[in-house]
Amino acid sequence: MPRISQQKKDKISEQILHYLFSISPEMKFTAEIAQEIARDEEFTKTILEDLAKKNLIIPITKNKQGTLYIQRQRWRLSNDAFEAYKKQQAPSDIIDRDYNNL
Repeated sequence: MPRISQQKKDKISEQILHYLFSISPEMKFTAEIAQEIARDEEFTKTILEDLAKKNLIIPITKNKQGTLYIQRQRWRLSNDAFEAYKKQQAPSDIIDRDYNNL
């Protein structure tokens, strides 16, 4: 398999973060995220693990009943990353609202 440049990995990471922001506070399994961004599950998992090391996303290892997942893992956007995305989205929303009022 050909190596993927760091620039392309960064763009894929941005896609994942944007997807998780758009569904926040919902959590998705690795397979669902991979399907959404049209990437291989193993490759997506490595990107997700890198994002978790940077504290941008949080791995969820237990289901709602408190049972540990054995082979699966869900992911959600961290609170800090959500706030950063929300601040980034706010100025454009204000401009759009002002433009629509003209």
